[in-house]
Amino acid sequence: MKLIKSLTLVAFVLSFIGSAVAQDAEALMKEAHLNYNYAKDDGKAKVEMTLVSTKGSTKTKKFSMVRKDLKDGGDQLYFIYFKSPSDIKRMTFLVKKNVDSDDDRMLYVPAIDLVKKIAASDKASSFVGSDFSYEDVSGRLWTEDNHELLGEEKVGEYAAFKIKSTPKQSDYFDYKISLISKKDKLPLREEYYDSQNNLMRVFTAEKIEVVQDVPTITIRKMENIDKQQHTIIKFVSIKYDIGIQEKYFSERYLKKPHISLK
Repeated sequence: MKLIKSLTLVAFVLSFIGSAVAQDAEALMKEAHLNYNYAKDDGKAKVEMTLVSTKGSTKTKKFSMVRKDLKDGGDQLYFIYFKSPSDIKRMTFLVKKNVDSDDDRMLYVPAIDLVKKIAASDKASSFVGSDFSYEDVSGRLWTEDNHELLGEEKVGEYAAFKIKSTPKQSDYFDYKISLISKKDKLPLREEYYDSQNNLMRVFTAEKIEVVQDVPTITIRKMENIDKQQHTIIKFVSIKYDIGIQEKYFSERYLKKPHISLK
């Protein structure tokens, strides 16, 4: 009887520890998501996105990105205004990030004067030909996955938590391994795997700078393992808390963006 009670107590303790670890992993992913996607109340930056092909050739696209948080960790608005090259100049992209439902994504193509809605099922599709997806632009909510703390690792000079995230519902990847900086609670590296444990994509934070007291990943890289190519995104002229108005993030302003969105 004493042995049974002891085994029951051990099982309870192990279960409690396992639950605590799971909660810690989810809390870490939540904090990293908020730090990465919800810095201050809003923000604006000039962006240079360089696509590097298998053979090493490059193509750079330049645009402005504006973000407004409707609630910290909740609904968000994103607006992107393309400036070059000439074939995509004046093209705009609007994202209404919804926590309780699928995101609304709309793309305006000036060459054909068409507003195209991006279906929720296309979230994994390439964002204007890059190795970043539509979902990567606004970020994936931590609540869409189950998280498990695997341990700790070093990423260059940074000590990091290693976390495995598995989608709660069938998705375009089977699981993801994230390395979250202990210091800044930002994602330093993310590896996406398919159901055969094949590495599909790798995200890396190439440079972290402090902008208005906010640790910010200013250079980001996404590598497509299968295609053996990658895309580098560089953020410059970053400004937080600019006071952008919510009304400008609407379909009405896709064709004629307000000056604060450009």
